Amino acid sequence: MVLSPADGVYLDYQSARPVDPRVVEAMQPYFAERFGNPASLHAVGDRATETLERCRADVAAFLGAAPEEVIFTSGATEANNLALIGYARRNKRSGGHVVITEVEHISVLNIGKFLEQEGFKVTRVPPDQYGRINPDKLRTRITDDTILVSVGWASNEIGTVQPIAAIAEMLRGTGVAFHVDAVAAEGQLPIDMGAVPVGLLSVSSNDIYGPQGVGALYIRKGIRLAAVNMGGGQERGLRSGTENLAGIVGMAAAARIAAEEMSADALRSASLRDRVITEVLSVIPDAHLNGHPVERLPNNAHFRFEGIEGESLLLSLRDEGIAVSTGSACSSKTLEPSHTLISCGLLHEEAHGSLEITFGRLSKESDVDRLMEVLPGVVQRLRRLSPLYRAK
Repeated sequence: MVLSPADGVYLDYQSARPVDPRVVEAMQPYFAERFGNPASLHAVGDRATETLERCRADVAAFLGAAPEEVIFTSGATEANNLALIGYARRNKRSGGHVVITEVEHISVLNIGKFLEQEGFKVTRVPPDQYGRINPDKLRTRITDDTILVSVGWASNEIGTVQPIAAIAEMLRGTGVAFHVDAVAAEGQLPIDMGAVPVGLLSVSSNDIYGPQGVGALYIRKGIRLAAVNMGGGQERGLRSGTENLAGIVGMAAAARIAAEEMSADALRSASLRDRVITEVLSVIPDAHLNGHPVERLPNNAHFRFEGIEGESLLLSLRDEGIAVSTGSACSSKTLEPSHTLISCGLLHEEAHGSLEITFGRLSKESDVDRLMEVLPGVVQRLRRLSPLYRAK
């Protein structure tokens, strides 16, 4: 993988990752030479089916699951829709209450609103100041009418990792299904469905350096869903539409690579993360780390700077050839402050002054060198222009 010098310093891996060249190589034959449809009843279709099932086994192995527990989707957003809407509709005779958290990805939050329109009651659990969910607090929101709980494994924005194993154990034997959006955690933290009793789990291809537009949903044996799109009944009748075979081949290749290289990748990212956290907090006055100081993703550093608009900071760094983010890319076009930071107890003006730095496979020490060469001066200049900042 190579970033062009024209791209400058790329520190926005939570928004998008490059496709690993080994993944591209694995995909290449499936655009022209091995183009079959798995639904076709001839030799070309049979070969496509064999490829599809081999890829399903590879992705399942990455998740510590059985192949028959994995279905492919167009991405994690579709997987989240199928998991939450599909489960709620199929099991509404058992209850009409769903529990999510205030710090979920925007796709889950909007699904929650949709379920309310369908007549379900949706409870949103607030986090602590670090964005972490207390299992005991979550337990108090569960009622006799609760059928489903959804908690993201980690925040793609502030990097806080949730106590998923503890929540799963708390729900074991209650009859309440547990869904986890694992996109921010996959490839960063070990995921093993054999060890953690999660019922439904959403993952994405690009977050492990596979192609965009592909994802998967893990469905534990015994969980029943209703399909949310109609068509030819592919993927066990749950996800109609011809499978994106080239993309699925890419996701499977990315999963195999991630399984082998995740530990080394995480150690390298954590080293860069820790360096940038230490230097930013020691060099720049009135800078604060958002998210949990310890229970956080190895590649995530999220800051807020008093008296500065995050958008101005992002654009100033862009002018210096540094690509960063102010929050979740899936909702970055809005001018509203981060719902995650507001839920953590920050004021609107505090939440607006945020900056997210995320590292990946191509990140190197020189990226941090360049960031720290530029960032203190940018913060100082913007504060001189800000009517909100008062030096302490």
